[in-house]
Amino acid sequence: MADPRVIVALDFTDADTAKAFVKRVTPSRCRLKVGMELFTAAGPGLVEHLAARNFDVFLDLKYHDIPTTVAHACSQAAELGVWMLNVHVLGGKRMLVAAREAIERSKHRPLLVGVTLLTSHNDDELPEIGLARGTERQVERLAGIAQDAGLNGVVCSPLEAALLRRRFGKEFVLVTPGIRQAGDAMDDQRRTRTPVDAVTEGADYLVIGRPVTRAPDPAAVLDAINREILIR
Repeated sequence: MADPRVIVALDFTDADTAKAFVKRVTPSRCRLKVGMELFTAAGPGLVEHLAARNFDVFLDLKYHDIPTTVAHACSQAAELGVWMLNVHVLGGKRMLVAAREAIERSKHRPLLVGVTLLTSHNDDELPEIGLARGTERQVERLAGIAQDAGLNGVVCSPLEAALLRRRFGKEFVLVTPGIRQAGDAMDDQRRTRTPVDAVTEGADYLVIGRPVTRAPDPAAVLDAINREILIR
């Protein structure tokens, strides 16, 4: 596939295990996500290693700090050659604009997407973080802030993909974690969909972790998912 839509979450605890897994897949089958745990353990060198192997890397660190700090972090991430990185929309519009402007000044300009609500959150937990109940309404509001700040798109659960696609148009990138095949364990995800359902409802990219990384044959699982979503 020239533009793989599956992003495999490398939810490993060390670089050696991640590198061993990566040898079992190819850039034509998937992109790769490096999150906080693996980045903390392995550092920027792993990201550069993956990019050197021609993988598109989504650096999932959810930057959320004062605008200057986030802008500097985004500049450093861009220098690693990542394909996409994210910031947390709850950091506010001024922080989002600072991040976007930092990316625009970089020699390498990755996609910049905003995290709305984590897929581990459900409606009952929103008051704990100072938000009114109504997950879809809150995600839509936060996505609007991201679009107003000039971000390329957002990370959202697949349950909100159809709503956001209608509201923000086809150019607004939707990245959806919480993807599970029928029969897969939910793990710590609350708001999930199958790959086909997520694409049908408007998702551009699907973040899939354990169903691929724990499979006996990850390449075969990716091929099956890619065949399913290709016809949509």
